[in-house]
Amino acid sequence: MSTPQQPTGETVASAPNGDVIASVPTGETLAAASNGDVIASVPTGETLASADTSASGAAGAAEDIRLASYTTLRIGGPADQLVEVTTEQELIAAVREADAAVQPVLLLSGGSNVVIGDEGFRGTVIKIATRGIRIDADACSGAMVHVQAGEDWDGFVQRAIAEEWSGLESMSGIPGLTGSTPVQNVGAYGYEVAETIASVRVWDRVDHAVRTIFAADCGFTYRNSRFKADPTRYVVLEVAFQLPLGNLSAPIGYAELARVLDVEPGKRAPMTEVREAVLALRSGKGMVLDESDHDTWSAGSFFTNPLLDTTAEVPAGAPQWPQPDGRVKTSAAWLIEHAGVAKGFAIGDAAVSTKHTLALTNRGNATAKELLALATHVRTQVQQAFGITLVNEPVLVNCSL
Repeated sequence: MSTPQQPTGETVASAPNGDVIASVPTGETLAAASNGDVIASVPTGETLASADTSASGAAGAAEDIRLASYTTLRIGGPADQLVEVTTEQELIAAVREADAAVQPVLLLSGGSNVVIGDEGFRGTVIKIATRGIRIDADACSGAMVHVQAGEDWDGFVQRAIAEEWSGLESMSGIPGLTGSTPVQNVGAYGYEVAETIASVRVWDRVDHAVRTIFAADCGFTYRNSRFKADPTRYVVLEVAFQLPLGNLSAPIGYAELARVLDVEPGKRAPMTEVREAVLALRSGKGMVLDESDHDTWSAGSFFTNPLLDTTAEVPAGAPQWPQPDGRVKTSAAWLIEHAGVAKGFAIGDAAVSTKHTLALTNRGNATAKELLALATHVRTQVQQAFGITLVNEPVLVNCSL
């Protein structure tokens, strides 16, 4: 029997591109940042006061905004107020003002890994739109690239390839913003951002100061970090990446990607070819955003790959990958498929993707209630079939499984 990654009956908060950040008891409304910073939780039924960000110099506030239009799922009710911040100073000021007034806020970045309840968010949403990339390049040490939290992740990956900064190409096509990536140690096709991050600059909400945390102190493990472990403390402002120079990729370690590229595992390939191959693989699974394809109206993988204590807990025939801490990771997609959940299975207008069982999608007019009913069904089927409790990956805001 597996050890669940979080108690059942709790609302789970996670980074927009990844795994669980924190949990709070069911019956509370979770205010979480899309860059992985959980702001606060308040008892259901309490009124959330809007944060007054007028002194922050933010770009402006709008009222009664439907949050569905800010998420890749296109699901979510209204917010009392939405404020867009375009500089670090505006972001810090907005968070400080809300904290000083004991007012919960929702920090929203790319909206690619969040489920917002049909009732929306009774408070202030701060939309992160900080931009800027600063580069220090050296032929010996490579490129040190400082990226603002609000920079589009895949846009940055594209630039890295164009500039011949190696190491990010296997993580092409991941939706969301750069500030999200260190929180849950985003990764794909054999690589994690922990392998290239040099430091993370944050606003420390306890010490009320800007801090630079070097990679060795970030506590990176599989889909985890110190930012995820202490979610109420840090707001990511900027991420610094140390990237080798050259037009060849990092060694290809993922078997599926190596087969597509027709290279031996451990060999390198031109970064442009790696990006094309990764995007093709992701597109085939509905994991590259496409307005016309409802299979991409999702929050990406809805469940994380379970980490089990021993190989004996892995179901017969299921994939397994030993982890450095002695645990074993298995495939959530395999478990879902072999538990009898078919691609395309739907509850209302929410459906399992026709391309990939890990994605739960909006076929056009799905509600959060329908999506979460579908997620509950999938999780129950896997639990009954294998005794393994799947953990949801997206942040749940004002809703729960």
